[in-house]
Amino acid sequence: QVQLVESGGGSVQAGGSLRLSCATSVYSVTQYCVGWFRQAPGKEREGVAVIEADGITRYRDSVKGRFTISRDNAKNLLYLQMNTLKPEDTAMYYCAARKLRCPTTVVHGSVDEYAMDYWGEGALVTVSS
Repeated sequence: QVQLVESGGGSVQAGGSLRLSCATSVYSVTQYCVGWFRQAPGKEREGVAVIEADGITRYRDSVKGRFTISRDNAKNLLYLQMNTLKPEDTAMYYCAARKLRCPTTVVHGSVDEYAMDYWGEGALVTVSS
């Protein structure tokens, strides 16, 4: 069973930065599509950014230019660098993995639990104005 553990969440003022990390138990992150998702109170879960096995990245329009997804192939770690944070970025952020290529729509609209094969427990990010 694949395990994903997020860390790095916290509270920050608007305009600030945070970096989320995700430790994975997969044999190699280069064999999965891995990504970050978020869910704000009262809203549906949405895809934020994913990185495919071949390294291709995709971002939600609202975070383009502010967030950067990356991975450490040797350590099987996934990161999300979040800059210029806005109050609307406040949410629980989840790390997730999928054995097959991620659907191209994963960073558009909302997603359900079946969009990815494995999910972490989440890390809370709170951005105050």
